[in-house]
Amino acid sequence: MRPTLILITGVAAIALTACSSGSGRYSSAAAPRAPVSLFATGPIYSACLQSDRKQANRAQCGCVQAVANQSLAADDQRRGAGFFKNPHQAQEVRTSNRAIDERFWLRWKAFGDSAAQICR
Repeated sequence: MRPTLILITGVAAIALTACSSGSGRYSSAAAPRAPVSLFATGPIYSACLQSDRKQANRAQCGCVQAVANQSLAADDQRRGAGFFKNPHQAQEVRTSNRAIDERFWLRWKAFGDSAAQICR
């Protein structure tokens, strides 16, 4: 697999497929609660829905956007939304030596990790 494809799979899969599996999680084995569904609209939601990935649906994209609202500033969301249309941008940011890109990448990766845990 080519490095660019691996990156696309890594970043986009975290953001796009995080909500596609599982039926919810319970906070306590003794007193199970119904799973909470997060939903929001915004730039990541729109980019997600416009992507050609089969897992992209309203619920999944809305969950990922809700996590983005909790963990990313609006400008980071707009910048990251561009990765859906141009995944090569993500590769350029990830491999950049610019401090601003490195800081953004750490925030974007943390967001993706959170989305993967919260939106399953």
